[in-house]
Amino acid sequence: MGLDSRIVSGPIGPLLQIWSAECDSSTPFSSLASTTAGIGFARIGGTWAVHLRGPATKATTMVCSPDTEFFGVDFRLGAYLPMFPPAGLTNMRDAVLPTLADGRILLDGQAWEMPTAQNIDVFIDRLQRAGLMVVDPMIEELRYGGSVRMVSKRTAQSRFVRAVGLPLRTLELIERARRAVRLLHAGKTIAEVTVEAGYYDQPHLTRSLRQMIGHTPAEVARRSVVLGL
Repeated sequence: MGLDSRIVSGPIGPLLQIWSAECDSSTPFSSLASTTAGIGFARIGGTWAVHLRGPATKATTMVCSPDTEFFGVDFRLGAYLPMFPPAGLTNMRDAVLPTLADGRILLDGQAWEMPTAQNIDVFIDRLQRAGLMVVDPMIEELRYGGSVRMVSKRTAQSRFVRAVGLPLRTLELIERARRAVRLLHAGKTIAEVTVEAGYYDQPHLTRSLRQMIGHTPAEVARRSVVLGL
């Protein structure tokens, strides 16, 4: 089987999705460029680790170790923990939360029960009610080209980067590359994907996917490589 990953649930409140994965043998995979921040939980050798992660502007080659288990959440754009702004967590600069001997998580001086993939939405809701997670309502409007009153363009851009961790243009480039992957997996030709995803030409598509996906369009189309969620 190698690496087996799946989506447990779609959007719930401030969450874009809940995911889980497991690995029964040593498996190299490409962790894709991503626009989302989130929390990941990893069990390796019977010990759990909790990572707060930010978006990524490039692909990273990783190896899934045997007998490991993962689950976590991706936040919707604009949702984040103010104690750990996404811009400080980009490109694998994760913040690792301490865990206590009884398995609870230490956050903001409080001990929180370790969630599971089935109740992590409840855990996130508790963080939100405690004020440890916020959702900036301006981000959705900025993402889709809306005009924001009462603040300058410069202030709006700064607020977007604080809440998301990326400038809007970088976010759009990542989303385009990930769309290209979906099209290739759906059976579109490289030439068709170049046009439909909005690239100038095939070399432009290839450069983008090498950086953000870690592989060429041909490798992605053949499904000869393992891609992370």
